[in-house]
Amino acid sequence: MNYRTLGKTGFKVSEVSLGTWQLGGKWGAPFSQQDADATLAEAYAQGVTFFDTADGYQDGNSERTVGNFVRTHPDVHFTTKIGRKESPLTMAHFDNAHLDRYVDESLQNMKLDALDMVLLHCPPMQTYYDPEMFWHLDQLKKAGKIRNYGVSVERVEEGLKALQYDISAVEIIFNMFRLRPAQHFFAAAKAANVGILARVPLASGLLSGKYTATTQFAPTDQRANNRHGELFDKGETFSGVDYLTGVKAANVLKQRLGTADLAGLALRYILMYDAVSAVIPGASNPTQIERNTRASALPAFTPGQMQIVREVYDEYIKNPVDYLW
Repeated sequence: MNYRTLGKTGFKVSEVSLGTWQLGGKWGAPFSQQDADATLAEAYAQGVTFFDTADGYQDGNSERTVGNFVRTHPDVHFTTKIGRKESPLTMAHFDNAHLDRYVDESLQNMKLDALDMVLLHCPPMQTYYDPEMFWHLDQLKKAGKIRNYGVSVERVEEGLKALQYDISAVEIIFNMFRLRPAQHFFAAAKAANVGILARVPLASGLLSGKYTATTQFAPTDQRANNRHGELFDKGETFSGVDYLTGVKAANVLKQRLGTADLAGLALRYILMYDAVSAVIPGASNPTQIERNTRASALPAFTPGQMQIVREVYDEYIKNPVDYLW
């Protein structure tokens, strides 16, 4: 495992880290505490030292599980995201009173005195024009409840707007099917010493290369019930790519890159960008950890391979995805 610095936090974190949305379950499956604990333990054994959670994941069970782990592993850092458990999410959910409550609830869930990093969880665009919200996070930082703060965003423009505040990190969707952040955001974030956490790195599994036109998803799975943004931003599901188009593009990538392990290469591709502090694939059980962490040891992409990714993106994905997020 290789390690990188997470922006101005100074934290040294594993470049392949762990997103815990699926922790102990998967795509709506019941939460299993045994699987959750085993997943974190296996991730740590594979060199993972950074976990990403949120107050709404598994009704707070994800935060509680991560909190239990980091209390006994002081070399592990984490971020938790706040606010999105509200539905429908509005600007009012990010006022001072709500921020205070969310932070206190996360501290209680994790049984910690301070949170390493708090990210506002995909707040509406208009909140970025409310400096008081960010000033209040500064006060929570001064009070010792949080050590760093940042944002998890849907769109590049939100990340760019957030850079005017004293943030430490931006979590943004970036993968072989979502290349726009590298063109418009990475250089600005790097110049501001703001860490980048790459989320949805496998485009909801499309970049595993295992799906077909006939693959079926459970009705509770967002890959079935949010393809058109029925529940939240459709860019969260398959990175906003039309499913059949994504299946075709993934197969073309496998063919042109000459690999059966598209998932590993998809993660390694993200790590080609030094502005990225960590990629945060999810895992719902220990067996998926090795698949993710091996990407850190894969050879760097050649210029020719980088060009292949760009060509497939331009041919199959760019229109309309590039213009929406």
